[in-house]
Amino acid sequence: MTQIQIKQLTDLQKKELGLPEICQAHGAWSVWECDASSFDWHYDELEEAYFYEGDVIVKTKEGQAKIKAGDFVTFPAGLSCTWTIIKKVRKVYSFQ
Repeated sequence: MTQIQIKQLTDLQKKELGLPEICQAHGAWSVWECDASSFDWHYDELEEAYFYEGDVIVKTKEGQAKIKAGDFVTFPAGLSCTWTIIKKVRKVYSFQ
């Protein structure tokens, strides 16, 4: 189990968070896209993200998380991990 939290949101929850209907910058949300690749990453701040496209495996020292389109993901501050993007990612994200 990793420290990464993955949830499926209802339409009401998406609206309450101010998530855009399509992958575009909106309010506190910025856009990030990346083609298939692998890289190490460290989160200095808590990040919340909603994935519009993609298949990703994020490995941490505790295990791995599989992330796909439609997932709302919380990455905790201080997390070090390796991202393996299998299918292009399009997401919006916000640091807390």
